[in-house]
Amino acid sequence: MRIRLPQMPWYGNTTLDLVFPSDWDVEFCPMKGGSDAPMSVQEMERAVHSPIASPGIRDLARGKKRAVIVFDDMTRPTRTYELAPIVLRELAEAGLSKDDITFVCALGTHGALTMADFRKKLGSDIIERYRVFNHNIYENCVEVGKTGRGTPVAFNREVMEADVKIGIGCVTAHVQAGFSGGGKLFLPGVAHIDTVSHYHLEVERMGKETTGMGRHKDNILREEINEAAKMAEVDFLINVVVNGSGATTGLYAGELFAAHDQAVEAAKNLYATDPRPRDKAIAVANAFTKPNEMAIALLLGASSLKDMTGTVVVIANSPEGQVPHYLLGRFGTGYGGRQYPVGRIPPGVRFILMTAYPDRTLADWFSNPDDALIVRDWDEVMNIIGPDYPKGTRVAVLPNATMQYFAQ
Repeated sequence: MRIRLPQMPWYGNTTLDLVFPSDWDVEFCPMKGGSDAPMSVQEMERAVHSPIASPGIRDLARGKKRAVIVFDDMTRPTRTYELAPIVLRELAEAGLSKDDITFVCALGTHGALTMADFRKKLGSDIIERYRVFNHNIYENCVEVGKTGRGTPVAFNREVMEADVKIGIGCVTAHVQAGFSGGGKLFLPGVAHIDTVSHYHLEVERMGKETTGMGRHKDNILREEINEAAKMAEVDFLINVVVNGSGATTGLYAGELFAAHDQAVEAAKNLYATDPRPRDKAIAVANAFTKPNEMAIALLLGASSLKDMTGTVVVIANSPEGQVPHYLLGRFGTGYGGRQYPVGRIPPGVRFILMTAYPDRTLADWFSNPDDALIVRDWDEVMNIIGPDYPKGTRVAVLPNATMQYFAQ
């Protein structure tokens, strides 16, 4: 049996073919919206020009002096180069010049983007004409208050000094906050490290049972995000949902919370896995959307196994490797950020990490990284696991295991 998977989202969107033994019981488990048709640019423009519970961008920006566009980083599939020009045309109609507009990348606790990254994310025209900055999680943040749960909130100075604040991002299933998007562009996106660590460590401990992939309602982390985002006084949000190739299939624009709520309602169905895999001996989890955050795929793969026992093969073809993470990552032989280590490879799971770009630190988000077996290609995977599994072996293949989720 041959299955074709997407790969390399920022390197040409190529495909990868996997061949399985003909006598294995292989189940392909995509997300429901995996084959949805992409939106045209004209459809995106119409959505931005018909905002949800909000005036249009040009009306919000008219008479203002400075605008900032906050956008997500390379761990998200958002094709900002399609969306930002629509926003820039609206700001120009409101009377703002290119010198009145800046872009800030909402890195959260991730490492900074290079200009090569910005060219992929924004397009060459934008970075040649507009100032584009990385958020610095340690410096140049402005204190704006404290949440009811005690989080001291400080946001990026460039963002807070703007008269008009516009966010561009996407909604995917998220392992802690339920779904990404919305105010997450601001907390943790452009927040100070002390804000982010209190949110991730102290607030999560207050209600960890409410968090998890696809858990949106009453999620304590989402509630904290929303409270902090109100302090940022965001003027306009664009959130998109995407298909199995990372192309935009839905766009929700307008008031921060109203637009995000509609995007999440769409995402709940689009990203739900159908069929939902159960009781498998092997799970192949393709970290397509976020190959540079492949640890998420291990969780989905392990949840597909019988009693969390068996083999999980995570495919993470990411030339840049795993994203530097100043909260969760390892920064020495046995130490790391304030939340390191975030987890460990489950004892019943044989974890095989397949990548054409291996390095020794690939599994360093886990406390037991040496339990991961790193291989280069599918032939090597099959040489390892093929002899161990007989006829009828039950296998699940998850084509977008860092974006899809299992509905409760």
